Amino acid sequence: MTPQERAEKSAAAMWAKDAASQWLGMTLDAVGPGTARLSFEVKDHHLNGHGICHGGYIFTLADSAFAFACNSYNALTVAQENSITFLTPGQPAERLTAEAVETARAGRSGIYDVTVTGQDGRKVAVFRGLARTVKGQHFEEET
Repeated sequence: MTPQERAEKSAAAMWAKDAASQWLGMTLDAVGPGTARLSFEVKDHHLNGHGICHGGYIFTLADSAFAFACNSYNALTVAQENSITFLTPGQPAERLTAEAVETARAGRSGIYDVTVTGQDGRKVAVFRGLARTVKGQHFEEET
């Protein structure tokens, strides 16, 4: 199995159980070894009292991209710590995209940076996730 095939099979197994990302209207647009891209359209129910996308939804989009990137090796991996910096607001009816990239991976630990962009390409937020691999696989495979 190639690393790309492993990433795609891991993502399919996770997506099948990821009710939260699906319920929020996210789509899994791409996945590869240590990378993932998810997006969603900002709907009225995502808006806060200022009429912009609630930061919690932006965080959730980034966190989901992080999750698919760090789980792309068919090893169950969870968040250890996350942080986000909001730069510009997500606007009503625009599509937000979160692109996760692995920056370091050693042993059971990994560091992933996620950039959330608006439809016009501007940076909406930057997110850093620290991951920890735990026991288990997404699908049966000899290691």
